[in-house]
Amino acid sequence: MSLSDILNYRRAVRHFDTEKLLDSEKVKRCLQLATLAPSSSNMQLYEFYHITDKTLLAELAIACLSQQAANSAQQMVVFVTRQDLHRQHAKAVLDFQIGNIKRNTSPERQENQLKKMKAYYSKLMPFAYSRFFGLLGLFRKLLVTLISFRRPIYVNMLESDARIVTHKSCGLAAQTFMLAMAEQGYDTCPLEGFDSGRVKKILNLPRGAEINMIVCCGIRTERGIHGERYRLPFEEVYRHK
Repeated sequence: MSLSDILNYRRAVRHFDTEKLLDSEKVKRCLQLATLAPSSSNMQLYEFYHITDKTLLAELAIACLSQQAANSAQQMVVFVTRQDLHRQHAKAVLDFQIGNIKRNTSPERQENQLKKMKAYYSKLMPFAYSRFFGLLGLFRKLLVTLISFRRPIYVNMLESDARIVTHKSCGLAAQTFMLAMAEQGYDTCPLEGFDSGRVKKILNLPRGAEINMIVCCGIRTERGIHGERYRLPFEEVYRHK
């Protein structure tokens, strides 16, 4: 399918065929493709929990308020943000970029590029993503606000801002996954209606993890699509300046 075909095929399917099974390896491959989605500063602060166990699926369906999509899902993927892993991820990206620069940057530019990359991932990223009861965010916000009076600078530095950025990157991965599933002829339904505390307990997630969304997976039935797709008129959302 072309990208246009994929986008038109993908729908939020509310009921799946319980007799038609999914190939778990194909779903896993779609999750691998999801990692190609853009991620802010390439931090990739997310994890994908691919659920195929029937007992876990039943428990998650209850945690998802027993919605039709959850009750009939053949598999689920729980997209989880891990802002608490920012230091480990920053180090991993830096280690990669050091080799990347040495392999692909001209010798005369390497020293400057390495200096910038080390400052970005060993200092700026830990500074931007660290949490301490909101206080670090207030300090960062005050600092960048003062600097902004003199020059343009990124000002969304509250702890809540970093959380939003982390969830946006995870959301991009989830959307990429759903499009990859559509290319396989598989169907999905993203859910935000769930008991996040129960989901974390079922999956034994650490305290610092947060649920971004749960994507139910399967093959659509005739009643799985609720009629025609509605979108606002393009003129209401499009602005050209």
